[in-house]
Amino acid sequence: MRLFLTLCVLVLLVPCTGLALDVETMDRINDASDRLYPELVECRRWFHSHPELSNREVATSAEIARRLREMGYEPRTGIAGHGVVAVLEGGRPGPVVAWRSDIDALPIDEAVDVPWKSQNPGVMHACGHDVHMTVGLGTAELLMGMKDDVPGTVIFLFQPAEEGAPPGEEGGATLMLKEGVFDDPTPVAVFGSHVMPNHEVGTIAWGSGGVMASADRFTIRVTGRMTHGSAPQDGIDAVWVGSQIVDGLQGIIAREVDARKPAVVSVGTFDAGNRFNIIAGSAELTGTVRTLEPSVRDQVEAAISRIVDGVCTAHRATCEVDYRRFTPVLVNDPALTRSSVEILQSMLGEEAVFEAVPIMAAEDFAEYAEVLPGFFFMLGVGNTEKGWTSYVHTPTFQPDEEALKVGVRAASALLLGRLAARE
Repeated sequence: MRLFLTLCVLVLLVPCTGLALDVETMDRINDASDRLYPELVECRRWFHSHPELSNREVATSAEIARRLREMGYEPRTGIAGHGVVAVLEGGRPGPVVAWRSDIDALPIDEAVDVPWKSQNPGVMHACGHDVHMTVGLGTAELLMGMKDDVPGTVIFLFQPAEEGAPPGEEGGATLMLKEGVFDDPTPVAVFGSHVMPNHEVGTIAWGSGGVMASADRFTIRVTGRMTHGSAPQDGIDAVWVGSQIVDGLQGIIAREVDARKPAVVSVGTFDAGNRFNIIAGSAELTGTVRTLEPSVRDQVEAAISRIVDGVCTAHRATCEVDYRRFTPVLVNDPALTRSSVEILQSMLGEEAVFEAVPIMAAEDFAEYAEVLPGFFFMLGVGNTEKGWTSYVHTPTFQPDEEALKVGVRAASALLLGRLAARE
C-alpha cells in the first residue's frame, strides 16, 4: 500500500505534458520539410490557381487524392460531398490522432497579379485554404517517410465547405461528422490551423479555451402597410420600424451583455421599399451574432427576439425572426493546449510561439472540438517588409510561402508528440 501511495504521488507531481519529441525526431522533421519546400510551393500554387467554391471542390478533391496516392496512401473520397480522408498506420502501436485541412475558396475577384493567380474568374483562395491543404499534404508526405517510427495512427481530413454550404445544402464539418469520419478509428485528439496575415511569417499564435467565436445568422422580416409618401399617417412604415430595430439591437451589446464578455451584433443588410415616394410596406434585415461563451450566445438570441417583438408591437407592425445557429465557439482543450504549446516551442523556438487574444471570426473546426479534445492555432503568413499584410477574405490577400515549412513542421511535431505522449 505504501508503495502504491508513493507511485500515486509521483504521478501527481510529474505532469503529463505530452512533450515526447527528442532532438533526433525534430531534426528529421526540419530536414524533411526543407527538402519538401519546393514541392510545397508548387502544390500551393496549383491549388491557388484552381480555386473552387463550397461543395463544388471537384478538381480540388481529385488533385488531393492524386497526390495522396503518389505518397502511398489509399484515400477515401466523396465524404461529405468532395471530402478526402487518408489514414497513416504507423509502424509502432499507439493512439489515433487527426489533422484537418479545409479545401474550399471564396467568391472574390483576385487583385494580386502573380503567375499563379486564380484561373477561375470570381473565385479566389482568399482565406488561405490553399495553404491549409498544402500543409496537410506536406505533413502526410513527411510522416509517410517516417512511417516505421510513427507510434500510432494519423487521420488526415481534407474537408469541403468550411466557408458554409450553399443554401439548401449540407456540408462542412457537421456533415463530415454525420457521415462518421471519426467513427472508426476514433482519434484521441484533433488538430488544425488557420493562416493569419497580421502575424509575421515564422510565428504561431495560440490560445486556450474559447479562441474563435460562434457564428449565427438572423433574418428579421417586418410587415407594415404601404401608402403614399405624402400620407405616412395612413400606413405603417416598415423602413422606420426596421430602423428602430437596428438601433435597439445595438443596445444589446452596449447595455445588456457584460462588457468583460466579447460579443458582436451586426446588421449586414436592410432591404425595403421600391420607390422614393412610397412608404414601404415590408422590410428585411439580416445580420450576424458572434460570441465567445455559450451563455452569452443564449442571452443575445433571446434579446433579439424580445427587442424585435417589442419594437414591432409598439409601432403596429408585425415581425418575424428567423435565428439560425451555425458554428459553435471554437474551444481549445486546456490540457491539450498546454502540451501542444510546449511541443511547438520546442520545435520552433519559444520566441516564435506566443499567446494571442481570441478573435470574433468563426471556424467550423469548432464542430470537431466539441466531440474530441482539439487544438487549433494561427499560422503567421504576414510579411510587413514586403507589404503582404492584407487580411483574409480580401482580394489582395497574399501569404508568405515560407509559412508552408513552418506549418508542416508544426503539424508534424504536434501529431508525433501527441502519439508518443503518456496517457
